[in-house]
Amino acid sequence: MPLHLTVGHLLRQLQNIDPSLPIRLAINPDFPFAHYVGTDVVVRDGKAFIAEDGQEDYLPTAVNDALDWA
Repeated sequence: MPLHLTVGHLLRQLQNIDPSLPIRLAINPDFPFAHYVGTDVVVRDGKAFIAEDGQEDYLPTAVNDALDWA
């Protein structure tokens, strides 16, 4: 995987996933949390930005383990 994710790389990863699944951002501060993904994509300065839209809950342990976060 590239150091900096591109739109194309993200689309390739998502193309075989059920499009009706909810999506969350996994964020790893001291305590990993799941965050809602905002609905707007803003393109500025040659980059695409997707905002987070609030915190859902703690990240499930299985996801934390799959991401190899201690």
